[in-house]
Amino acid sequence: MDSFLYFDELLQAEEKLIRDSVRQFVKVEILPSIMDAYEQGEFPQGYIAKLADMGLLGMSIPIEYGGGGLNAVSYGLVCQELEYGDSAIRSFVSVQSSLCMYPIYAFGNEQQKRHYLPLMSQGTCIGCFGLTEANSGSDPGSMNTHAEKVKDGWVLNGSKMWITNAPIADMAIVWAKTVDGVRGFIVEKTVKGFSRNTIKHKGSLRASMTGELVFDNCFIPEEQLLPGSAQGLSAALSCLTQARFGIAWGAMGAALACYERALNYCKQRKQFNKPLAAFQLVQKDLVDMYLEIVKAQYLNLQLAHLKDNNKAHYSFVSLAKMNACKEALKIARMARNLLGANGISYEFDVIRHMNNLESVFTYEGTDNIHHLIVGKAITGSDAFGAMP
Repeated sequence: MDSFLYFDELLQAEEKLIRDSVRQFVKVEILPSIMDAYEQGEFPQGYIAKLADMGLLGMSIPIEYGGGGLNAVSYGLVCQELEYGDSAIRSFVSVQSSLCMYPIYAFGNEQQKRHYLPLMSQGTCIGCFGLTEANSGSDPGSMNTHAEKVKDGWVLNGSKMWITNAPIADMAIVWAKTVDGVRGFIVEKTVKGFSRNTIKHKGSLRASMTGELVFDNCFIPEEQLLPGSAQGLSAALSCLTQARFGIAWGAMGAALACYERALNYCKQRKQFNKPLAAFQLVQKDLVDMYLEIVKAQYLNLQLAHLKDNNKAHYSFVSLAKMNACKEALKIARMARNLLGANGISYEFDVIRHMNNLESVFTYEGTDNIHHLIVGKAITGSDAFGAMP
């Protein structure tokens, strides 16, 4: 039952090759060291060059700009395999690729694309995405960060919170209010008045570097404005759609890791003279876990095919992200329970995945927000900010 209802038969040879290569990379490079990285609360920066060498940064960006030119199915499978290792690794790739390289490709000018994208695909320029603020999460339109037009550029003031990669980033894609609406800027770490603070003492995504971005009268040259971001907040939200697609696949990678750990554990551990897997209630849990993985796999695959054919409405992505994160978290909790006391040991991986999924369930749009996005799509009524 390695292939979910002959799932592999729906994949192209190249897609399977990419998936299997990343799966091997995760087993050899990530799994032996990620427990220590998680426990120490450090992102293993040695992974960056290896991820770049495998072509996993900017996979969907055209080859002419240094990307891989690969399809959405391949990108989804990569996210799944990386998060089988740890959510922090998939998050790093997702932020670099979907939240930083994508907006430069989609909204940048030719000079910006030619300069930044090859460096980012090589892992020599690390990006972060500055949208969320301490008091502006689900409602990004309420952001306080603002940019004032001055001669030859802009003056940027404000702050961004809970920013993945912030402490190690060489540049940030920052979204700020202007008199003409929200615009996107490329802000390099050397800009005067730009500082970063690391967020510590996290109980989740501990192997991911997270921080705060602070802008104190930062002068941003005109050439660092993303010209295509003139469409406003929708430009920033389109980047989130790209990232949410990868999360839908990634969450199932974590779910798979928990399910497989629980399945193997229950086959081997004996109580009352028989394996745990021989008990009815245990089998029920395992089947329920397996069922949700199968369903999510096929939903994600259909979404990827729609994306490759430019038919993936953002509400479809919300549906997949909402489903995957909700079910993955349930699966992790069920696996933790099946492992008993061992379920809370880092050596068995499950508690690490479960803690990570608490964040994955929330970031890039909370479960409630995705419900409202899908709700608007099926009812035609906008419930965002509705008054009682």
